[in-house]
Amino acid sequence: MASVSTYLNFARNTEDAFNYYKSVFGGEFFGNGFMRFKDIPPAPGAPPLADGDKDLIMHVELRILNSHSLMGTDAPESMGFKVNFGNNQYINLQPDTRAETDKLFAALSSGGEVTMPLQEMFWGDYFGSCTDQFGVQWMFNCNQK
Repeated sequence: MASVSTYLNFARNTEDAFNYYKSVFGGEFFGNGFMRFKDIPPAPGAPPLADGDKDLIMHVELRILNSHSLMGTDAPESMGFKVNFGNNQYINLQPDTRAETDKLFAALSSGGEVTMPLQEMFWGDYFGSCTDQFGVQWMFNCNQK
């Protein structure tokens, strides 16, 4: 079933933020809870992960108000990110089909910037991101095989 969620980037305090949100909204973290950067398989040619970054959060999801997913990640400067107000939020679209994902991605990236082309990811989904012509950041995650 297609869905929309909010994705938040934090410099290095995602775990603190999401534990706080959990205390506010209740509920449980989706899946296995906090996925850490040390759990990611190394990519060919990628630089090694700094020891200080291994326990940072790669992904977490908390369902709030019965149907909305609040998701987050750490985006530290050591990995090339600079989190500022305005670049720390994404609207995450999870279309039902790859065709719909391709169509929405093409439309929203037109006149904007592709920040990650749609591609197969290690978690098994079809993923990409872009910034539209108005500066809004979008993520796409389709689990159709």
